[in-house]
Amino acid sequence: MSGWNPQVGPPGWVAQPGYSPPRIPPHQQTRGLSPFGMPARHSWEIPLLVVVVVLTVLAYLFALLLLLTGSLDQYVLLFVFAPMLLWFGRGMTYATQRVNGVKMSPTQFPEGYRMVQEAAARFGMQTVPDAYVVLGNGQINAFASGHGFRRFVVVYSDLFEIGGAARQPEALAFIIGHEVGHIAAGHVSYWRQLGMFLGPFLPIIGNSLIRAQEYTADNHGYCNRHLGAPTAMQTLAGGKYLNTIVGFDEMADRAPQEKGFFVWIVNALSSHPVLTWRMWALRDRSRHGRLFLRPTPPPPAPYTGYPQTPPVGYSTTTTYFPQ
Repeated sequence: MSGWNPQVGPPGWVAQPGYSPPRIPPHQQTRGLSPFGMPARHSWEIPLLVVVVVLTVLAYLFALLLLLTGSLDQYVLLFVFAPMLLWFGRGMTYATQRVNGVKMSPTQFPEGYRMVQEAAARFGMQTVPDAYVVLGNGQINAFASGHGFRRFVVVYSDLFEIGGAARQPEALAFIIGHEVGHIAAGHVSYWRQLGMFLGPFLPIIGNSLIRAQEYTADNHGYCNRHLGAPTAMQTLAGGKYLNTIVGFDEMADRAPQEKGFFVWIVNALSSHPVLTWRMWALRDRSRHGRLFLRPTPPPPAPYTGYPQTPPVGYSTTTTYFPQ
């Protein structure tokens, strides 16, 4: 790379469009954001985290007690070796991206690379996480993780067009902001995940904590690129080809309408907020996303009588029963 002209760029550099920083989303103190538009944690995240960590510590102590008394089974061994298993799993995940993923850079997926840089700066992070693109095979997904002091984001290739440009730039910026938000909020910390090791064995409490973290990450995505929130949800609902015909508001409006025991169960056992509730939360920034009970529709507007002026197209001269 030595000898290239810095005014032109390194060999293979892709010309970038003119940069204009993303607009800060509209905000006020009750929008699930801080007074300055920075993302806030979901109100249930920390209380649920405390409960899960306490239960996990008790499980570790109980497993150690069983080990000392000679009572061995697969669950005892699982919790005894949890620190090593988690460390090994995180290392394998990171190594997989390093040897198989396409690392975003100024010359490879430069648009996504810049979005990661912008999101990290937006959240005041001192270190920008690495970012990789992996083969999606039709799946729309992204995730964040870490190993040691390293943090990274993985984006599935189906979020990009042929040639490396983002299929939906605003939506991709929201998704990347969401994933970088997981890192900024500490969700991928080794010690946090070790403290949440019992979570998968706690179907309601554990999944509720994960959903709260997803709402927190959505606050980060909204803060990073709020204009991309509807398109991102439309893509998750209808896919990369049919997202434009998915009605964001129409789906969000169904959040308070779809009710029943099984609707509650599906949400309670889900690791992510169900889409209708999630869309409602992204549209209604007056409160945090619902974890347990469906959103409440706003009260109907007070009746003020018929308007004095007929609606457009309404004729007052039509006679249905001519004399």
